[in-house]
Amino acid sequence: MLEQCRSGLSLSYDELLKRLRDKTKPTDQSRTWRLDLPKVNVLWLGNKTIIRNYMDFPRILRRDPSRFLMYLAKKLAVPASLDGERAILIGRRDERTITAVIEKYVNERVKCPVCGSPDTNITKEKRMEFLVCEACGGKSPIGEK
Repeated sequence: MLEQCRSGLSLSYDELLKRLRDKTKPTDQSRTWRLDLPKVNVLWLGNKTIIRNYMDFPRILRRDPSRFLMYLAKKLAVPASLDGERAILIGRRDERTITAVIEKYVNERVKCPVCGSPDTNITKEKRMEFLVCEACGGKSPIGEK
């Protein structure tokens, strides 16, 4: 073992790095991030924005539809309501803006900050909300940013 260590000292940094990568297992990115969110399907009627496939998002993210809608309404600064499978926002918002808010929601309230897994639940203790990861067991506070 000591001879192996001494022989390793003469190796260059790149060679040592290659040896390290060969000995360690590669990370499987598909395991940590496997959420495939659909494209936001928007319809405008006058001054209203209707998200036709709204219920797909809370279903895939495993979140309460009304809480998810409250988040969207707050971040987009518009009144919103549910109408069956669709959400109605008062005011014109484009798909890019809505998609950006949904991605922000995923990063703040779905994806585990420790391991990156989307398998999380939100629990409430006293007046604090925590993101609890089912994969790694991590528990992180959720706060307004």
